[in-house]
Amino acid sequence: MGFSVKGKTALVTGANRGIGEAIVDALVKAGAAKVYAGARNINDLAPLTARHGARVVALKIDVTDPTQIAAAAAAASDVQLLVNNAGFAGHVGGAFTDPEWITSGRQEMEVNFFGTFAVTQVFAPVLAKNGGGSVVNIASVASLVSFALLASYSASKAAVHSLTQATRAMLKGQGTQVFGVYPGPIDTRMAEDIPFDKTSPADAARAIIAGIEAGAEEIYPDPMSQGMGAGYLANPKELEQQVAGMAA
Repeated sequence: MGFSVKGKTALVTGANRGIGEAIVDALVKAGAAKVYAGARNINDLAPLTARHGARVVALKIDVTDPTQIAAAAAAASDVQLLVNNAGFAGHVGGAFTDPEWITSGRQEMEVNFFGTFAVTQVFAPVLAKNGGGSVVNIASVASLVSFALLASYSASKAAVHSLTQATRAMLKGQGTQVFGVYPGPIDTRMAEDIPFDKTSPADAARAIIAGIEAGAEEIYPDPMSQGMGAGYLANPKELEQQVAGMAA
């Protein structure tokens, strides 16, 4: 069943740049009545509020801070669509024995997995009160197959994929739809060191909104993710071998 964003109130975490900022733009264009744009530094949201006026509300939220999450839920008690977009990639490349994998991996898990889990836990009752609504988790193709170049990040996004499935099962009873989004490299600051062709944030955001409205529980918003998504469904082992060959 599709979820129409027209007239809805949404919250997008990590909205200050990249794909998060583009999702806010796309939601406004699709007719959302209000979009809370969340970020750790509220001043970084000035371009969005200047662009969209009162339809976009800047909201301070660090997804690793329980106090800020609770305050955000109190301030945004009308949310019907939660987009868990805030993410972190701390280390690209290096030998398996590089200790930076562990250092960065802890922060990647804290933001990407635990942050998504914590925000959804707090906002689940808000969504229930407002009719059920929807949760959208921005995962990655790296959720489905590990990229050695992004070993710890891939593990954190695999955890997001697993959490998305659990959230879908556990919130079904309150009428909450749950969407997983599995983009390939998007042309953002986070992906600037990743040596693959990249899709623009605006194109990916439009595809994400289209997928939500079409009711696609798994959304592949760019050509690379569409190919890998099909490969994963057809033959996961073959896809693993193909991706491993990219690092050879």
